[in-house]
Order: sequence, then C-alpha cells, then structure tokens
Amino acid sequence: MKLFDLSGETALVTGAGSGIGQAIAVGLAQAGADVACLDRAGSPGLSETVSQIEAAGRRALALEADVRDGAEVEAAVQRTESELGPLTLAVNAAGIANATAAEEMGEDQWRHMLDVNLTGLFLCCQAEGRAMLRNGRGSIVNIASMSGSIVNRGLLQAHYNTSKAGVIHLSKSLAMEWAERGIRVNAISPGYTLTPMNLRPEVAEQRKIFEETTPLARMATVDEMVGPAVFLSSRAASFVTGHDLVVDGGFVCW
Repeated sequence: MKLFDLSGETALVTGAGSGIGQAIAVGLAQAGADVACLDRAGSPGLSETVSQIEAAGRRALALEADVRDGAEVEAAVQRTESELGPLTLAVNAAGIANATAAEEMGEDQWRHMLDVNLTGLFLCCQAEGRAMLRNGRGSIVNIASMSGSIVNRGLLQAHYNTSKAGVIHLSKSLAMEWAERGIRVNAISPGYTLTPMNLRPEVAEQRKIFEETTPLARMATVDEMVGPAVFLSSRAASFVTGHDLVVDGGFVCW
C-alpha cells in the first residue's frame, strides 16, 4: 500500500536501543525510511537496532545523547540531517518507569521522572520540530501510556502517570502550534506491554494480573506498536494530528 510507504523519509527514533523504541525504529525502516537511532550512552541494544535496520536494506545511524540535555539533542538532529538527509519523521520513545508510594516519594525521584519523560520529550520535539519547520513538513509521534489517561489499579506511580498525561497534552499543544506549518504531532498510548522492564522475573506475578485485567487476556508485544507508529507517520494519517491513539487491548474500556 503506497499510503504506508515511507520510502525517501528520514526518521529519528529516541529510546531506540530496546523495547518499543527499538521495534518502531526497525519497523520504520521496513516501511522504507532511513533511521537515526538515539539512546543513552552505553545502551547495549543500539548496535543491534542499527544492524536490523541495515539488514532491511535501509541506512541507519547510532546516536548517543541524554534527552534531558537540549544541546545534545540538537546535535543529534543536526548529525541525522548531515548523514541521512532532511528530517521528516520522529518517534520519541525514550522514557523510564518505577513505582513508589506518593507519601514516601523523594523530590529527586519525582523530578527525575518528569525530567526524562516530559522535559526530555519536549526537548526532543523542539529540536525535531525546528528541523521540520525548516524542511516544510514532518510527523512527530510521542510514546505516552494509557497511564496518562487512567490510574492503574494497584500501581503506585503518581509521578509516572503525571509525566505521561503531560506527554499527551504536550502532543496536542504542539500539534496545534505547528498544524498550519506542515507538521503533524500525535501520541501513542500503549497498554501493558512486554518490554524488558515487564519481562523481569520479579514482576512475573504482576504480569499475570496485567493479563487477567486486559480484555484481550494478554499483554501486547513491542511489535504491536509498530503498525500504529507507521500509520501515524505515513500518508495514511495525513489528516490526523493532535490525536492520542490508545493501543491497550481494550483495557481502558473497563
């Protein structure tokens, strides 16, 4: 389908060293895009992501940066354009998660969560948006969470929920600012997903609860976030902006 063809596009994916970010980076390449893959310094999976993209016949670039550092993010965008071409697509998947009771949470833990998940994502959108505004068009997809719209029963994560709610509203705000200048901005809100964090042995019992409470009776695989990301990045979604696409197996219906 030509509607979903990303040939000729240059993409930047943050959090591309593992989990959802890695799957989407490879998926964009399989749809035809050249992909710059950004993750924190020392990310063990970054080289694997690049290898998979190159195996798909597309060009790839490994980038290390702290998303909390605007100068590092800006440099990553500039290098992407220098080596791969004008930036037209971006998916921001870099993020962290942990849990602590609100009354026991230290200020440093709260700030770190918001710094990475919200401020870091804004700095990425800002640098990507500047490039796309120069190029006259673009699509940005931000990975939020269903936890930005609901409060997950039994999970003590006020800081995480708040950060992801911010991602959803930031995406809508940027969509409205840039709508008339050729840039679409959308969010994807995954439900419970089999990322490396959720595959740890110590959360095995919690995974059972996630599966039992999801209408489709299972958790998502990271690959199930690829189709939504390709859709929102492609011409198939040319009239879609400011949208939060919930991909949760029906969880929020209950």
